Amino acid sequence: MAIDFWTSALVLGVVEGVTEFLPISSTGHLILTSGLMGWGGDKVKVFEIAIQTGAIFAVMLIYWQRLWSTVRGLPSQPQAQAFTRNVLVAFFPAVILGLAFGKAIKAHLFNAHTVALALIVGGLVILWAERRQQGQARVNSVDEMSALDALKVGLAQCLALIPGTSRSGATIIGGMWFGLSRQTATDFSFYLAIPTLIGAGVYSLYKDRALVAWDDAAWFAVGTVVAFVSAWFVVKWLLRYVATHSFAPFGWYRIVFGALVLLSSELGWVQWVD
Repeated sequence: MAIDFWTSALVLGVVEGVTEFLPISSTGHLILTSGLMGWGGDKVKVFEIAIQTGAIFAVMLIYWQRLWSTVRGLPSQPQAQAFTRNVLVAFFPAVILGLAFGKAIKAHLFNAHTVALALIVGGLVILWAERRQQGQARVNSVDEMSALDALKVGLAQCLALIPGTSRSGATIIGGMWFGLSRQTATDFSFYLAIPTLIGAGVYSLYKDRALVAWDDAAWFAVGTVVAFVSAWFVVKWLLRYVATHSFAPFGWYRIVFGALVLLSSELGWVQWVD
């Protein structure tokens, strides 16, 4: 029992770190993985959200120079002020909609058919967006983004409230659709992830604090650390990848994975709804 318990925490940490920043839906992968391992319940859901903080710390480490220069420049530098404004503008739409409709979404959309459909449709959108991106991008740097550009990306992030959509997929592909270059959309998606994932983790732990005891700290720590390490490698790889490659392979992967999710539910491999 103890071996299965710790192994499950380790595996989910890897899955979170690997999938969080790729446009393939970490939620879908976590649900499928925990279901295949027979892990379920409200505490596991809290665990899956909490370990996102490990993944986001990896992003903060990779981008620490830009983040530190922004903090130092906030009192006097227009560039730092504009950058902070844009991240906040993009952050709040998902916060507002999440607080307003979070319970309804969990009650009605956390099922295999919704996740599978979101994965497949998202895959098709990625393929479409990549074909559309053949022309010259309008915005080629995060510092060139306007508040309106940021708001559009923030509205795209709201689609990630639908399980299976992928937060990174919605923001990156949405950014490309609105005229951001592939690299700019990817960078801004990472910056936007910082307040979004930290906020979601803190809110979930506070709201469901009655489900978590001090005895759980060790396995929460294992999942968080593993998510941090695996996310660090994935983000470093992705930044190199987007410089010379398209996201089309991720689109095809989503379509295949969506079909697998649907099949797993129909055959009873995974219990998707507790």
